[in-house]
Amino acid sequence: MKPVIRHIITAFCGLLVAAGITAAYIAGAEARRPLKCEGIRVVIKDSLTNSFVSVEDIKTYLDKSYGKYMGMPLDSMDLTRMEDVIDSRSAVKKSEAYVTRDGYLNISVTQRRPVVRFQKTDGGFYADAEGCLFPLQNSFASHVQVVDGNIPLKANTGHKGYIEDRKEKEWFDGIMDIINFMDDSRTWKGKIVQIHVDENSNLVMIPREGNERFIFGKPENTKEKFEKMERYYTTILPEKGSGHYRWIDLRFDDRIVCRQK
Repeated sequence: MKPVIRHIITAFCGLLVAAGITAAYIAGAEARRPLKCEGIRVVIKDSLTNSFVSVEDIKTYLDKSYGKYMGMPLDSMDLTRMEDVIDSRSAVKKSEAYVTRDGYLNISVTQRRPVVRFQKTDGGFYADAEGCLFPLQNSFASHVQVVDGNIPLKANTGHKGYIEDRKEKEWFDGIMDIINFMDDSRTWKGKIVQIHVDENSNLVMIPREGNERFIFGKPENTKEKFEKMERYYTTILPEKGSGHYRWIDLRFDDRIVCRQK
């Protein structure tokens, strides 16, 4: 090979090597450049069953309580603080915030599942099985057991809506025992349309059918009192007929007291 040709080939190879090094450096610099937030994706996991928060609600919470995130470097975002902002909403049970290499901030939200609705004269609220209270929504109503009247609970009390007062928590636990008993019973599931708390703090059971009102008293001795209600329907009602008695008192040991008025 002639020396001139050899020098040309050597120079060309050198240029290729230099071009490769330059390209690798540029690619490395691009890779090291912090990714910026190009957008946000919000997923409400249980949106088909509950609608207590929306995608727009989550964005609004972050805008007001976290601050700017659009266009910010992904590695500068405080994801834990974002989760705390969203989790501070009592209707939210848990959220998860993470970023992906496509430049998006991703938020996954699980809502609380209400098991009872408390309706007071000055407003109402839901509660989940853990004793967390959260507001009603104008755009959505959950079909759960309703307890109304003289409710001895204060809405939005305690940390993140949880009931912290000992007496209130005991009363709530008693209500939950009643609701769980009815839900687990083939006899009583769906049969009590409303539970009213009267001025003496007695629970009054209002059945879906019939005009009877069952004075349950305090939320305790649940199984025994429902057994008395069942005895009323199987023994007293067939003998006296529908509408004969208006009030059936279950508060006394080993007896059922029935009154017409």
